Amino acid sequence: MTPLPALLQGFFTDRLLRQRQASGHTVAAYRDTFRLLLVFATETLGQAPSDLSLEDLDATFIGEFLDHLQKHRGNSARTRNARLAAIRSFYSYVALTEPACSLICQRVLAIPNMRHEKRPIEFLSRTEIDALLAAPDLSSWTGRRDRALLLLAIQTGLRVSEIIGLRCEDVALGTGAHVRCTGKGRKKRSTPLRKDVARTLHAWIKECHGRDGDPLFTSTRRGPLSRDAIEHLVSKHVDTASHSCPTLGRKRVTPHVLRHTAAMELLQGGVDRSVIALWLGHESLETTQIYLHADMAMKEKAMERTTPSRAKIVRYRPDDDLMAFLTSL
Repeated sequence: MTPLPALLQGFFTDRLLRQRQASGHTVAAYRDTFRLLLVFATETLGQAPSDLSLEDLDATFIGEFLDHLQKHRGNSARTRNARLAAIRSFYSYVALTEPACSLICQRVLAIPNMRHEKRPIEFLSRTEIDALLAAPDLSSWTGRRDRALLLLAIQTGLRVSEIIGLRCEDVALGTGAHVRCTGKGRKKRSTPLRKDVARTLHAWIKECHGRDGDPLFTSTRRGPLSRDAIEHLVSKHVDTASHSCPTLGRKRVTPHVLRHTAAMELLQGGVDRSVIALWLGHESLETTQIYLHADMAMKEKAMERTTPSRAKIVRYRPDDDLMAFLTSL
């Protein structure tokens, strides 16, 4: 029997931290996966985590754990696949360090990803953007902070982790205003700022007396905002904006939807896909392909080129509420 604790500790300290120098986000995601796995093993096998062996966690058991994530925790196929990726990384490490366990590792590594439905991305229209930016109460400190954050997110398309990591020194104002951030894979990039965004950030930094090493966006306790805090403020202002813009109430708007919105604004402005990929910090152009599928206006323009010139292009819109309801089913 091969003790599990020593292998797991070696995986985190030697493989992830020393050899791969994994980011804090990667380590945290892998840690959470194995916490869930060990809790499930304790409940199922009746053994303490420190008493488990690698043989206890064979391919059959890992499959049961993945099913548990979906059936009892309500995780999506995407989340299931992300947990499986962390487990595969561990078993790849074990296969190299413990050749005698290679058969167990090969069977776990052979577990396939679960296929899932790929839905079109959500993004905001210009009317929805304006309504969202008008939602924060500018008479309050938090309202001015929230509007600056939303404006920056929608214009630059920064990820939540990139916004959290911003410091006041990362914002360059004046001629050639831009913001510098560190993205996935520790890749650094600079994104230009519109004049209105630069003015808003200048006023915000001046108001909060931000010094170079200070977080750009802080909580009321002057600490950096957390991911949950940013998700909460986006949700709060979407609820407020939905009163004046009802279409917002029918969308699930997250901080990542703001990133998609920035990409769609660029695409609809005629910006090339390669530039959008650089703007967003994508590893490959294939990732940017999703925005082409989401742009209905671009598809309609393509349809116009294949339609006889005498035909009038119109999109069907039901003229009765009942018909609209039936059409939506």
